[in-house]
Order: sequence, then C-alpha cells, then structure tokens
Amino acid sequence: MIALLSTWTFGLALALVALGVFVSYRLFSFPDITTDGSFTLGAVVAAGMLVAGHDPVVATMAGMAAGAAAGMVTAFVHAFLGVEPLLSGILVSTSLASVNLVVLGRSNVPLGGTVTLFDRAERLVAPTLVRAGLDATVAAEAARTAVVAAMVVVAMGILYAFFRTRLGTAMRAGGDTPTMARALGRDTGLLTVAGLAIANALTAASGCLVAQYQGFVDVQMGIGMVVWGMASVFLGNALAGQGRLGSSLVAAAAGSVTFRLLVASALRAGLDPDWLKAATAVVVLAALVAPRVLTAVRRS
Repeated sequence: MIALLSTWTFGLALALVALGVFVSYRLFSFPDITTDGSFTLGAVVAAGMLVAGHDPVVATMAGMAAGAAAGMVTAFVHAFLGVEPLLSGILVSTSLASVNLVVLGRSNVPLGGTVTLFDRAERLVAPTLVRAGLDATVAAEAARTAVVAAMVVVAMGILYAFFRTRLGTAMRAGGDTPTMARALGRDTGLLTVAGLAIANALTAASGCLVAQYQGFVDVQMGIGMVVWGMASVFLGNALAGQGRLGSSLVAAAAGSVTFRLLVASALRAGLDPDWLKAATAVVVLAALVAPRVLTAVRRS
C-alpha cells in the first residue's frame, strides 16, 4: 500500500513537469530543453531556503520564481535575439548546470532536519486519516499524496481559467498561428516570454516537491525531465485522445501518473535500472506511434 501511494505521489509531483511541457510544446509549439535545468533550479533554490530556515511555502514559491526567470531567459534569447528554439533551450539549460552548482555549493545537499511541505501535510492531514482507521505509516504517506494531488488540481484549474481569458486565448493563438497573431497586433515575442515563464514555473515547482519528498537535492536530478514530460503528454494523448483544453490538461497529468506506474511495475518485475532510460525512450516512441497506427487501422 505504501509503495503504491509513493508511486502516486511521485507521479503526481512530476505531473507538474508534464503540465509545463504541455504549455510550452502543445500550446506554444516550443520544444523547450530548459525543462531539465529549471527542474533542478527550482529544487536548488527551495533547498537553499529550507536549509536557511525559511518557510517551505516561501521556499517553494521562490523556486517557482527562479524557474519562471529561466524560462523567460530562454524565450528572450529566441524571440529577441533570433536564436532557434532548441538551441535557446540548450544554451540556457547548459548555463543552469553551472548556476545550480554555484547556488547549491556542492553536488548534493540533504534536507534532514528541515521542515518541508510534506511535514506540514503529515501534521495537518495524517491525524484525521488515523482516526478514520488507517495505519499511522499509511496515513502519513496518504497525507503526502493528498497534498501533491491538491497542488496539481489547483495548477490545472489555474491554467484552465487563465488560458480561457482574453490574454490566455491570445497566447494560445500566438503559439498556434504566430503570423495571424502578429497581424492582429499581438507581440508574439512577449507572449512567448510569458508562456515559457509559466511552463518553467510549473517545472520548477515539480523540482521543489520532488526534492522535499525525497529529502535531498542533487545537481543531476533534472536530467531527462524533458523526456519525462514529453512521454507523459504523449501517453496522455494516446490514452485519452486529442480533446479540449481541460481534458488535455487532465490527460497530461494522468499520463505522468500512468508513466510512473509503468516504470514502478517494470522495476518491480525485475527491469535492470541501468535500462530505465532506454525503456523510457521506448515508451515515448510507442506513445508517438500508437495513435497513428490506431488511426490507420480504423480507416482500413
């Protein structure tokens, strides 16, 4: 039971990466490699503030702000300096590798002895679950899962509400058809800056949660996050199909949880951890190809 709840907690925490990739890739057609660096940046900033004794909510918000700044730099390099999207993300992500190491001070920092969001969740939610009949250990893990699930639901609600406003609709239009957006007088460069700021703030929030959940920060922890986000988005689309904004957001989050469950099942079945990245690539490929194969079969 605890292992299953832990898998859900981790999958939900990484669902914020999936939502960030959905915003940058699906809404803005921007393949943002900054994801790897901003994930670690959020964790590093939050960890530094936690170790310094700051409130975990403030530390998490600071990590999100740092991630948003990283996304804005990537968008600025692309939109105003004319660098290609992929290269812009690579340049910023490479720079963040040094920034993260300098901010953290060393390659790995434990968070033992600090008060995290999950400690708060255990104190607030676990006693109620224990009174409901759950074991204390299971109740503590369920409290962690509940707080992450609540944050993901709030994030999806805010994204849905924002991207249905006039500004949000203009941002989506700028991502889909930038030529038409410019013809209507919209500054697509500023729209891209705002979009990547949102996407990388979500990614950094995921890094903050993962760091606090696992109890340490490592400067290498963000490697492969862009692949995870892409896999979650494509897997969600393969499971639910293309839909409206709300259903697409839910599908991206569900894809992250499903992907984590698949990974946990593969490891429990005996998959060598050394092959985990290769297995991830296979899942991404399958999620990309499966919808096309199913469409061809239906047509035939």
